[in-house]
This record gives sequence, structure tokens and C-alpha cells, in this order.
Amino acid sequence: MKHLFFYLCALCLCSALSAQPDSIVQINSDLRLIHITDSIFVHESLDEDLVWGRYTSNGLIIIRKGEAIMVDTPTNNQKTRQLVEFIQQEWDVRLSRLIIGHFHADCMGGLEYIQSIGVESISGNLTIGKCKELNLPMPDRSFSHQMVIPFHDTEVICYYLGGGHTIDNIIVWLPMEKLLFGGCLIKSLESRGLGNLSDAVPLLWKETVENVIRHCPNVQWVIPGHGQPGGPELLTHTIDLVDAFFLSE
Repeated sequence: MKHLFFYLCALCLCSALSAQPDSIVQINSDLRLIHITDSIFVHESLDEDLVWGRYTSNGLIIIRKGEAIMVDTPTNNQKTRQLVEFIQQEWDVRLSRLIIGHFHADCMGGLEYIQSIGVESISGNLTIGKCKELNLPMPDRSFSHQMVIPFHDTEVICYYLGGGHTIDNIIVWLPMEKLLFGGCLIKSLESRGLGNLSDAVPLLWKETVENVIRHCPNVQWVIPGHGQPGGPELLTHTIDLVDAFFLSE
């Protein structure tokens, strides 16, 4: 844990001197950690396929007192193991819980590894249903509309506010930090379309994002499922992309 302490102290000093975005920790060529605020990091993994080419996927790691909550895994068990072992061995941080955003591999591709090391996993009820339907590994616990997770000196709130990217997508809101992990429901500013629509429910997408805006007041940080983090402008950008999708139909 002392390694993490000195690392965060260095980040704070760097930010105070340069007023630039916080630093990146490169774990390997396919995996890195991006410091956002306090002891909160985006974990970004690099993958490649025939449809989308090379692309990155985002998750979140929230660290308090040597313990971590992870939101979404990298796309497979190997990258998930590398990420968990890094925070454990380099920072002396123990992973205690995983929150799964929806049933796609960029949220739960590492679930089998997570369960093999005895870490509890949580998802929305609809994700459980999709896992049963598709014969995927099953999260350990679920909720219907909201789950509040007290985590040392902060609070992590999971919401199901409607479909969009998938019927089961949830968001994770940290009200004290004003940080929203929107996952694939929310698009980055560099996105020019809605992305993978194979399981999407576009008719619900705009209303769901409007629900997010109501449930997450004064948001400062917004983390999309892919692409660069930003602020509340990502929410309105996503609504604009949904509107444009229907205009092009």
C-alpha cells in the first residue's frame, strides 16, 4: 500500500505544478491505468477484432484503505488477472468486489477469473437473465433498480435506469466524487455514432440518458465504456448521437 501512497502523492504534486490531467500507469502493451481523481482509476484495455479493428475498453477501480471495487473487467480472463495482480503486488491493494455493467465481454469477460479468486460479483437482474439465456458465467448477486454500496469513506450507487446500448446496461454513480461510470450507454466525444448496435434498444436510449442526468446531479467526471473520459458534455453528446441516428433512418 505504501507504493500507492507515494504514487498518489507524486500525482498530486504533478497536478499542482502543471494543472494537467493526471498520469497514466502502463501495466503492459494492452493494459493501463489512468488516474482520475482521489484513489480512482480508469482501467483501459486494448483489443482487436475483424469488425472494429483495434479499440480500447474502459472500466473503473475505486481504492480505499487497501481495498478495491472494480467496475467491469477487461475482455478476457488473462487481462483481468494481469490487472488484479498488478494492483495487489505493486500497490498492496486487495480486490473485494466486481460490479458488472452489462452482459458483453467488455464488462464481464474476466468474470471466471474473478470468481476463481473468491471475489464477489454484482450485476443488474436483467444481466442475470441474459447470462442464463446465453449460457454465460453468472454473477453472484443482483439488484433490480438500485443498489447502494457503502465503501469506507465513500458511497457507490448502482442504478438501472433503462436500456440503450443493451437492455440490461447499468451505471455506477459516486455522488461524493461527482463521478459517473456510464459504460457503453454513454459515448465519448470522439464517437461519431452509437457503435455496436447488435443488442441495442435505440428507442429507449435517449430517455435512459435523460434519467441518468436526473439521477446524477452536478456530475464532474463521466467515464464512457470506450474512449476518453470527460464531463457532463458526454451525456448531451450521447443524446445528440441518438437523435442523429433516428434522423438518418
